[in-house]
Amino acid sequence: MSEVRVRELTVEYQTPAGWLPAVAAASLDLRAGEITGLVGESGSGKSTLALALLNAVPEPGRVAAGSIEVAGVGDVLTLTGKQLRKVRGGSLGYVFQASQNSLNPLKPIGKQLLDLGRSHEVKDLRALIARAKDLANRMGMDGDRVLDSYQHQLSGGMRQRIGIVFALVLNAKVLILDEPTTALDMLSQAAVLDIVRKVHDENQLSTLIITHDIGAVSEIADRLVVMYGGRIVEDGPLLDVLRRPSHPYTKALIGATARITGDVDAARALPGRPPDLTTVARVGCVFRDRCPFAVDVCAETEPALEAWDAGRRRACHVAPSTVFIAPTGTAATAGAAGTAEEPATVGEPA
Repeated sequence: MSEVRVRELTVEYQTPAGWLPAVAAASLDLRAGEITGLVGESGSGKSTLALALLNAVPEPGRVAAGSIEVAGVGDVLTLTGKQLRKVRGGSLGYVFQASQNSLNPLKPIGKQLLDLGRSHEVKDLRALIARAKDLANRMGMDGDRVLDSYQHQLSGGMRQRIGIVFALVLNAKVLILDEPTTALDMLSQAAVLDIVRKVHDENQLSTLIITHDIGAVSEIADRLVVMYGGRIVEDGPLLDVLRRPSHPYTKALIGATARITGDVDAARALPGRPPDLTTVARVGCVFRDRCPFAVDVCAETEPALEAWDAGRRRACHVAPSTVFIAPTGTAATAGAAGTAEEPATVGEPA
């Protein structure tokens, strides 16, 4: 069952060149009990899509089209004022990329939790604090100490965990994490990802993890959604996508990922640079300028995101079998996910 259904979502920003799409006709489902990884280079539209889930796209942006249906809430894009404030932090929990920026440096964590409870009209604030302490303890922290601390007294990994506490303390069923491992050392990254999986399983959440690190998200995600130039270009079960990427961009992302087994020198950077709002193609496929498989139709018609295999979708004019076995020597091939007969993975997903 889907907790969140995004349909044909388009988000635009006003620029000197007019209104330009940062997210274009995006559709995806976040299912109960499932972790979805949303990956892509910087500027691909990942964070914009996530903010739209909260109906929180900042000016000069706007949601130009589409709907976001949340179970038990309805279309978030139709909510305003008190209704919207109740959903944010209530039904939808959000952990921001720079966790320290979402905490008030002038108040202890406990007082900020009380402010959160009052803004959501929580009657039993003692129970709210008790739940926050329990969540903190389950995440390997001293709940009493943390709630008495200011944000500058906590490490980056602890602040990230506190962000998760804030997101879940009001019993949210949907958890959105924007780059949860950014600026953390490897041990802290592993600890945070382990906590996310544990909390997700215990609460049967619908979890969306936004990241540029396909290797990190492969450790815990159940599904993988790939974005490029504001478009969803591929999605499907994690292992299926890693072993047999059907879109050239997905294959190139996997090929660019550092590895600790096999040929460690096989990783190759993607050629060219990702587009921004002003340079993304208005006609045809947005990835064609960096694609080793591009054909004439790619410059003329944008490929639709269509189902092609059980639980999988892709937006590409080239046949999936062509992408599985790339031509020797292309940037998309080096270190990528191998052939259909001999799949390779990024690390070993848990």
